[in-house]
Amino acid sequence: MHRSFIVPGILGLATSLAACALQAQSMNDEFLFGDALPDAPELAKRGPYGVGVKTLELVDKGRPNILKFKDGITPIYDRPITIEVWYPAVIPDSTAEIEIYHHVLGLHGQEDRPLVPITFKGRALRDAEADRNESAYPLIILSHGYPGYRYIFTYLAENLASKGYVVAAIDHTDSTYFDAGPFQSTLLNRSIDQLFVLDEIDRLSHGDSKSFLSGLADARNTGIAGYSMGGYGVLNVAGAGYSDAYVEGFKAMTEGSDALASRGISSETYRNSLDSRIKAIIALAPWGMEKGAWDADGLAGLAIPTLFIAGSQDDVSGYEEGVKAIYEGAVNTDRHMLTYVNARHNVAPIPPPQEVLNPEVNLIEYLRYADPVWKERKINNINQHFVTAFFGMHLKKDQDYQSYLNVSQDTNDGTWKGFLPRTATGLEMIHAKAQ
Repeated sequence: MHRSFIVPGILGLATSLAACALQAQSMNDEFLFGDALPDAPELAKRGPYGVGVKTLELVDKGRPNILKFKDGITPIYDRPITIEVWYPAVIPDSTAEIEIYHHVLGLHGQEDRPLVPITFKGRALRDAEADRNESAYPLIILSHGYPGYRYIFTYLAENLASKGYVVAAIDHTDSTYFDAGPFQSTLLNRSIDQLFVLDEIDRLSHGDSKSFLSGLADARNTGIAGYSMGGYGVLNVAGAGYSDAYVEGFKAMTEGSDALASRGISSETYRNSLDSRIKAIIALAPWGMEKGAWDADGLAGLAIPTLFIAGSQDDVSGYEEGVKAIYEGAVNTDRHMLTYVNARHNVAPIPPPQEVLNPEVNLIEYLRYADPVWKERKINNINQHFVTAFFGMHLKKDQDYQSYLNVSQDTNDGTWKGFLPRTATGLEMIHAKAQ
């Protein structure tokens, strides 16, 4: 059973906060990205499993190359995709469960945003032995924004793996800081990449596979979470086909390519691509509604349980006419929407790495991570809490988690389950059942 915190009085609150702080630092003398802060909600804390991490290089052979479309012809190429996989692991005694992640700041091809190496620590052990149960673990796929990279969700990936999930985060080709290319590649390939990774992990998890994933991941029980352009893709994978007008707009953008039609609501190919292995999705600040990506028919196609997470001042994806409009239009699914009041677009990333604090680094690099009102570490903890509840309910079929989601609309009505008193200020949650 899962217990909410009930803390009587200020003395009890102070004692509980101190205990949480000691627990968060128990594995190391410093707070790392993803650690539970003293005021973190209940489900943000790590689970009972050790966490391993591996990098896999995948290749999708025969993918249409939209960036080479010319004179009505779309050539075929082998599309490389790197994924990072976190999984329940056996951590040897006296071995530090610490991983140093490496990536870059900047943007490929822009002189004023040179690529600058960054590093940050997480709580996982590279290439650790998998902790194998009698049955495979549910699979969760994570999809970053544009531009982005597979480590943007590290705080969430490690946390979920510690709770008994296999978690795969994608580096979307043409969409990372290393290789950011023209936007039409991201518009077309985002949902296709997500389905490809699902297929590959399904293949690698079969009993006759020589991969470490053999028998470890249950791809038939999958959740997908996407941020910004990742959310744009996730919604499409889950049944929200792109509108006819949007498909025509893509055709005009590419001077004649109808490649996006296969992901459109009017396409029989698209309707046949809907995948029963996907049981639930999370869309964090999903991009596209204000650009006409979906109409009423497209949103009506979404029938998989969905959690939306947004900032009420999102000036990239939009809120009232953006994320909230998607929530309201998805009338055929049971859905929740968590809102960070006054937050902008950055409701998903890790906190700003140390390197972005260098005054010589372009301010844009800092703004890729930071929110002007909310602390990213607090957002991370709250996301861990609600993502744990949502996927726990739909992938692990544990209905005890439902009470963490079905809370009052705003926190003025009292403490939400799992939150310490006075720590849920600035949050709103709405819920609607399928019609």
